Amino acid sequence: MSETPLPGPGDAGQPDFAEMTRDIAEVPAVEVIVTVAVNLMSAAAVKLGLTEEGDKYKDLDEARKLVTALAGLLDASATEISSFHAAPLRDGLKSLQLAFREASIVPDEPGQGPGEKYTGPVYG
Repeated sequence: MSETPLPGPGDAGQPDFAEMTRDIAEVPAVEVIVTVAVNLMSAAAVKLGLTEEGDKYKDLDEARKLVTALAGLLDASATEISSFHAAPLRDGLKSLQLAFREASIVPDEPGQGPGEKYTGPVYG
């Protein structure tokens, strides 16, 4: 009776964690931070109903969490990433905060909106 070997790294359908680790090791921290920020921005835009699908995926509670997480990430990494990277991310964050304020039936008080504890009050 022959034994069937267990699938190992690199086998079809199986992740090669050693290769993934090497790939991550080669990515600069700034690129990881920017990628995470862009993913948070994209998810927040979907939850704010700003995509082609409109209100289909709109969920302001979820959007609030994503915008706050983005603001926290940008606040924490401000000194770690250059203004070349930070400026457009901050602009995107402000746009999302304003879109949230516009989409809310009962707007938050200035300084109480998503992420505003990190950015300060956002006004339209």
